[in-house]
Amino acid sequence: MNNEAKTSIVILAAGKGSRMKSSTAKVLHEICGKPMLYHIIKEAQKVSDDITVVIAHQKEKVKEVLQTLFENLNFVEQDTENFPGTGGALKNYTPKYEKVLVLNGDMPLVTAEAMKRFFDETSDIVMSIFDLENPDGYGRVVLDENEVCYIVEQKDASEKELCVTTVNAGVYAFKKEVLERFIPKLSNDNAQKEYYLTDLVEMAKKENLSVSALLVDEEHFKGVNSKKDLSHAEEIMCERIRNEWMAQGVIMHLPQTIYIETDVVFEGECIVEQGCRITGKTVIKNSHIKAHSVIEESIVEESDVGPLAHLRPKSVLKHTHIGNFVEVKKSTLKGVKAGHLSYLGDSEIDEGTNIGAGTITCNYDGKNKYKTKIGKNVFIGSDSQLVAPVTVEDNVMIAAGTTVTSGTLKSGVLAISRQKLRTIEGFFHKFFSKED
Repeated sequence: MNNEAKTSIVILAAGKGSRMKSSTAKVLHEICGKPMLYHIIKEAQKVSDDITVVIAHQKEKVKEVLQTLFENLNFVEQDTENFPGTGGALKNYTPKYEKVLVLNGDMPLVTAEAMKRFFDETSDIVMSIFDLENPDGYGRVVLDENEVCYIVEQKDASEKELCVTTVNAGVYAFKKEVLERFIPKLSNDNAQKEYYLTDLVEMAKKENLSVSALLVDEEHFKGVNSKKDLSHAEEIMCERIRNEWMAQGVIMHLPQTIYIETDVVFEGECIVEQGCRITGKTVIKNSHIKAHSVIEESIVEESDVGPLAHLRPKSVLKHTHIGNFVEVKKSTLKGVKAGHLSYLGDSEIDEGTNIGAGTITCNYDGKNKYKTKIGKNVFIGSDSQLVAPVTVEDNVMIAAGTTVTSGTLKSGVLAISRQKLRTIEGFFHKFFSKED
């Protein structure tokens, strides 16, 4: 077992997050399609096999969400009524290994590489710090070179201490014996009546234990405490995702305008133009996604989509052209052309078929959804409606303006339902006559 695997990781995720001004627990707010906690746990699993999440606020919901995303997670329920605060969070925690890394559940940008830096330190306590021009909201750290003298929370700091710009980044590495020795001795004799994890530093110093500071960058350890912080974190995460895919060969036009979520996968030669939004478990292979298109949890292979097209969940496109203002929902299209202004929902459409502008598959009767099946080499004229459930066999022509009701159109037929054109002589001049 390597050094990383010999470190236990505990993630503090019990807080209410009142500054988020939301009924959703702070740690469940999403960044690039996944809860904040997901991103932290995903990175933590790269360096440890003993991960524990401390929960309290909306604990059942937080636990339920995480268990759908991960296996082999440990949970500890914090008694916030009797033991509030970061120190209280570790009251009932028992690590597996001799070293413990303590992370916060609102730091979604932390990476495995950033965590590894703590593993190389040998001090009894290693705490993360960074220097800020504006340290407001952070606990201050007073140093003697690289050795920590003491920490003071902003709420309890003096005017002199508030001038210190070295702040606590909120991540610690403890030797297991330090936690076992000092956690039971924590006191809540402070302004907030909370048990502070930072008090362990003072206890350790009194016992002549080593407490070293590890300078980290703000990007990886920045906490999310508001909706503005959330949006900033998502910008950074999305940039990481885009950079990773561009490094693997995806072409992106104006990448800063493209939103891509965590589960999206690109394969082969792909192009994504400006203003696109690609979400969910989408797979794009050897395809061109044109400007301002939206793709949600779909599969696109050897196809081009857009501009201004919308693939809703469970759509599958293979060797297909989808043009502007075409919406596809829960449909499979193979070798199809749908150039513009169509809605294709709950459909199966086979190769060689052309969908004219304004075509709609009428899949919903107000109570239930029904399926439309269209075969090979079908030509559907503009402004046609197919009222599901309906089947169109191979080699069928549907005239423009036709409404196809439920049933089957047999191979080789022409379907036409529009009325014969009728003209009325002189109607224009009569209608606009000045006599009226």
